[in-house]
Amino acid sequence: MRLPRLLLLFVLPLAAPWLHAQDLATTCHASSSYDVTLKPGSLLFDRPAPAPFHVELQQGALRTDGAAVKLNAEDEDRLALFERDLRALAPRVRTVARNGVDIAAQALREEAGGMGLGADTRAEFNRRLDAHAAELKRRISVSQSTHDWQGDAANQAMNQIAGDLLPLLAADLGQQAINAALSGDLQAAASLRDRAADLATALQPRLQSRLQALRPQIEALCPSIQQLAALQQGVRGSNGQPLNLVQVEQ
Repeated sequence: MRLPRLLLLFVLPLAAPWLHAQDLATTCHASSSYDVTLKPGSLLFDRPAPAPFHVELQQGALRTDGAAVKLNAEDEDRLALFERDLRALAPRVRTVARNGVDIAAQALREEAGGMGLGADTRAEFNRRLDAHAAELKRRISVSQSTHDWQGDAANQAMNQIAGDLLPLLAADLGQQAINAALSGDLQAAASLRDRAADLATALQPRLQSRLQALRPQIEALCPSIQQLAALQQGVRGSNGQPLNLVQVEQ
């Protein structure tokens, strides 16, 4: 996985579909094969393969696949700092994620504002958009695990939002096309029909461009991610292998 899952823990669920080509992993040059869950008293890392499948950190103590790992004092201190710093990073990432939702929502609102929509459509679009943005930000705020945003869960959220908003815009554009045709402006009618049909495709690059504004905020997280990678260096699990919870390309 290119984008580090500790960043995906609160990652831009609204922005992510339009940032795929950008590949945000290149920003921090970091990756992880683990999902991570912030538990009240510990951090849990898990993955389907290879072993260790479960790594748990608890105030300097380490367990891999259920087995306690004997550590020296230095490694205990390193892991205690790792846990502390990751917990401190979480609210900063949440802030970036919420900012991503705000940027995407504002971009959609401005796109809709330039479509000549009817007053009722504009009001309904803004109402639905505000509700979706508020729900996404709520989910970001309470999320404690990357599992919350993996696979179908993230895709379903995106499909639900698109399925709710885009048909509303397309219907209004379609009505505008009918009105143009009835008034004899067949060229305008054809243009509006094409615009309605290509709505999702046309929006994608413009939203992606707007979301570039998040890059400096993500770059500001990179030193903390790199520090996490450094803190784990030299610490080994019960199988004698390095933990490698986070990898940073040099």
